[in-house]
Order: sequence, then structure tokens, then C-alpha cells
Amino acid sequence: MTREMTGAKMVIQALKDQGVDTIFGYPGGAALPIYDEIFQQNDIRHILVRHEQGAVHAAEGYARSTGKVGVCLVTSGPGATNTVTGLTDALLDSIPLLVISCQVPTFLIGSDAFQEADTVGITRPCTKHNWLVKDTDKLSSTIHEAMHVARSGRPGPVLVDIPKDVQFASGTYEAPKPSTSHYKPRLKGDLEEITELVAAIEKAKRPVFYTGGGVVNSGPAASQLLRELVDATGFPVTSTLMGLGSYPASGKNWLGMLGMHGLYEANMAMHGCDLLINVGARFDDRITGRIDAFSPKSKKAHIDIDPSSINKVIKADIPIVGDVAHVLEDILKIWKSRGRKTEVEAVSKWNKQIDEWRAVRCLTYRQSETSIKPQYALQRLEALTKDRDRYITTEVGQHQMWAAQFLGFEQPNRWMTSGGLGTMGYGLPASIGVQIAHPESLVINVAGEASWLMNMQEMGTAVQFRLPVKQFILNNERLGMVRQWQELLHGERYSQSWSEALPDFVKLAEAFGAKGILCKDPKDLDDAIMEMLDYDGPVIFDCLVEKHENCFPMIPSGKAHNEMLLGDADTQGVIDSKGSVLV
Repeated sequence: MTREMTGAKMVIQALKDQGVDTIFGYPGGAALPIYDEIFQQNDIRHILVRHEQGAVHAAEGYARSTGKVGVCLVTSGPGATNTVTGLTDALLDSIPLLVISCQVPTFLIGSDAFQEADTVGITRPCTKHNWLVKDTDKLSSTIHEAMHVARSGRPGPVLVDIPKDVQFASGTYEAPKPSTSHYKPRLKGDLEEITELVAAIEKAKRPVFYTGGGVVNSGPAASQLLRELVDATGFPVTSTLMGLGSYPASGKNWLGMLGMHGLYEANMAMHGCDLLINVGARFDDRITGRIDAFSPKSKKAHIDIDPSSINKVIKADIPIVGDVAHVLEDILKIWKSRGRKTEVEAVSKWNKQIDEWRAVRCLTYRQSETSIKPQYALQRLEALTKDRDRYITTEVGQHQMWAAQFLGFEQPNRWMTSGGLGTMGYGLPASIGVQIAHPESLVINVAGEASWLMNMQEMGTAVQFRLPVKQFILNNERLGMVRQWQELLHGERYSQSWSEALPDFVKLAEAFGAKGILCKDPKDLDDAIMEMLDYDGPVIFDCLVEKHENCFPMIPSGKAHNEMLLGDADTQGVIDSKGSVLV
């Protein structure tokens, strides 16, 4: 079906035809024709943010919590350049986004016109693909292609740059057509390689599933298939920061998160296993630690839809390119057809060893009767919200790692955090995007005061759109993770890791028209959290916590998985593979 319309109208029509119901954006001169079309329709909701970086993070929260493509609309020049951090964040974490940036008219491109920037050039390294559309007749098909690229294969951000004269001009609109794209990622894994992996599963004595964000991105079926395979084999399973929720935290085979601030039992299992099955993770440096000492005695299988991720960091003995859900389905079929065999006695012995590592109780910390420990704050938040329809976003820093350690996730798409880029300022706008997608759900952003301040302006968005997002700030008046590294690795020289001019967060909340709550006594914490939960609007919760608490376990930079720093008062030091204190 084709028909004549302006380029601006094409943009809105193409988004409607792609099933888009929400746009996060900020207007400007080069974007006004599209904004005029937004005004004249009611099918797509526009969320006015306060900064374009906030728009992209909000779209990330929307995308991560729904599995849909998040959409942003920004103007030329600084409007477009302000999206770069969010685009890079989405690229590293495989979040499907479409950013529509508007550009000066085509006849002004290259003339250093007002608010002109080489948007395509600037964003080429931080998108899966991008386009500059100079022909109105090609605009609709480009947007359809961009949506396909964003959500297909390994998801990621794309950008379409549209000059103002292209928006004004008329052209022929083309509706989306099935299977016309040349971009067709491989979904089915090679059956010979899958059979080789099944044979390894049958013989493994110390196996472990190492799962990542690829399980979440593959969709609900992937998570369900993972659970079936883990429970049927009895193999232990761990996850990266981005994969939390793919296997339930209450599951009997769950090890917790692994990596730099992962749990002792997860890291020890990764170090000591004889079969490592990587499902949708990319062997990030926060996971592997020292490469030459990473899981040294294991056969390594790697399942990933992105061929470039395989053998990039860790050599895979069994490389399988394909979509996680398709590959897991074939693994289960072949394994069942061969008799559901595992080394039952050896795996049972392996799980008993893991239970011994669990007994170290690596998340133990000293409780205080006078100050709130951040771990305690999150334990109470978990206890009071775990049975609710809950979504969690975070900022970046110590609080992020504590949230991953102390909050449990039973389902995928309930945990939104910045993994690969570690973007401070992510959580508040992301919580807005999640709340827009799930208006009846409880959305909590676990934050540190320093990170939260980076995009604090988005509280205006929360208030304007009556979004009851809860900002749970663990306020230690420090750049907590920076301060921790300075203490442990830089001789306690605390260079610029605190602020002497923090706002009164209760007054700040009230200035925005939200509710502010201050809590500094552990005895008041439960009542204060319930007050936050019971309030039907946006809340800034200022939880004053111990200023110099460190986040443990921790694998120091350059160390292997079995060289962890533990924070328990009785076992503080480096722990070896036998659970002995080295220093």
C-alpha cells in the first residue's frame, strides 16, 4: 500500500505501523514538522523529558522492561549529540532503540549552519547502524528497516537522521513489508555443534551454566527453556549483571551473580568447573578477571547470536552461533532423545562442594544499631517489596552491586541497570520509561546520591506525567565505588571522591512537587519504606547510610576468580580456592 504524504507525517505513520505507542523526546527547531504531526494524532504518546540523555535512558528502561524497541525523538546539533551516552550504553547492553534525530535542511549540510552537527558521523561508532535520509521517498522504508535492525539478531540502538526539508517535502509512503530486509541474522544453531555440547553435558562432572543478557533479549521462551534445562540436569547456574532474573533467585540451582562483585560460590564454581556453558553472555572483563586464569580447567561452550562475540575474549571449544531460545530448544530435544543422561553422582558431589562455598556466607556484614548499613537497607527493601509487582532500576556504583547481591529476581525484564558502560545518571530516567510501560506496577530506582544527581532534572518529567516512581537513594555523601578503590588500591588518598554541597533531598523533592522522605535510624527504616510504598506519587527517599562501607566480595583488578576480597569481619582478606584466608 502506497500513498502521498509529507516526510513528517511518514515518520509518525511508520512508527504507528511498527506498533510504537510511546516516544520519549525533546523538541527543537529542526524537529518541529514532526512535532506538529504528533500534535495532530492521538495514537502515539509523547513523553517530554528534560534532557535528551534522559530520553534515551527512559527509552532503554521502556525497551528492557517490555522487549519492544524504545523510540526517541530529538532535534539537530546538541539535541543529537546529547544522545551519544545513551546510544553507547544501549550498544554495550544490547538494548533495542530507535533514535530519530532531526537535521538542518539538506542544502545547509556542511555549511556549519546553526545547530548543525555530523550526527551520522558522530553516532556511527555507538549504533548498530545509522542513516541520513535525503530523499523523502526513502524515508518510510528506512524507518521500517531501522526498526528491524534494532530488534533483530543481537538487539541494539539505531539512528535515523532526517533533514528539515525532507520532513516538509511530500513523497510516497510505503507500508512495512515482511521479509524484505537483507539483514537476516542466524537464529538456528549448527546441530553438529549442539550435539557436541549435549555429549559434553552427558560427561560433565563439574558443570556450570553461565548466563547473560542474551537470555533476556531472546524473549520469555528463552528464560523458560533455560529453567527447564537447568532443573532437568541439576547443573548450577550463575548470571552476569545483565542476566539477572533469567533463572529465579529462589531456584535450588541458583548461585547468584558472578564477577567482580559476584558471590563467592558463583566465582568459585566458575573457577573450578570442568564444563562452562555460556548462554548469551560476552565474557566481559568484569566477569572474567584475569584472562589467563579464567576457568582454567574447563571445556568452554559459547552460545551467542552475535558471531563477533565468539572467540573475541575467551576461546570457545564449542562455538554455537544462534538465538538463545532456538539453541536451548534444540539442546533439550537432543539431550532428551539421547536418554537425559548426566553424571549424576559426580554432579551431586559438585553441588555439595558448592554448598560448602555457600557456607562461607560471603554477603555477611557487621550490623549497626546507630547507622543504616546499605546492605541492611536493601535487605529491608527486598523483604517489604518482593511479593509485589516490582521493577527495579539502578544508578551506577556500590549501590548497584549491593542491589544485584541483595535483591532477588524471579522473572526476566524486571531488572534495568547500566552494565557495559556503567552510566551514572541512568536509573532515574530508566525508571520513568519502565513506569510509562507498566503504569500499575511498583517501580523503584536504587540510587547513590552522586549518580542520581546527574539526571535529577527528570523528576520534572515524573511529576508532570504523574508517574509514581520511587527514588531510593543510599546516601553516603561519597562517590562510593571511587572511594572504595582509593581505600583499597590507592593508599587511602581520597582524591575528589566526595561532595561538600549536597542538596536537602526532601526539600528538593518538594520543590519538584514530589514527596520527600528522610531516614537515618535503622529503627525507623521499615516504617519509612512503607511510607514510600504507600504514597501514590513520585518519592525521593533519602536514606542516610554508613559513609565508608565497602562492597564485597570483590575480585581485585588483575586477579583470578579464586582471589576474592571478602568483607566479613571474621574472614576479611583474600580467600583461596580452599576457603583459606591468604592475607
